[in-house]
Amino acid sequence: MKKGIHPTDYRLVCFKDMSNEYTFITKSTVNTKDNIELEGVTYPLVKIEISNTSHPFYTGKMKLVDTAGRVDKFRNRYQKHLDKKDTK
Repeated sequence: MKKGIHPTDYRLVCFKDMSNEYTFITKSTVNTKDNIELEGVTYPLVKIEISNTSHPFYTGKMKLVDTAGRVDKFRNRYQKHLDKKDTK
């Protein structure tokens, strides 16, 4: 292995799945602006949209995770398209 190419500033970071509030702590070099306190210890916080506890592949359930409203936008656009077809 080459020396000097791997980061050396690893620290404990908390990752939080925003769809189900699941948190886990691991070492990372990611820069964050947010912090969280767990069991009296403050960790840098990284918010994620999906993890192994919410992904359909791991859960075996078809669960729709839509944090940005993309599905609603599509449904509204599709409904407008259907409405135009009905008036013709």
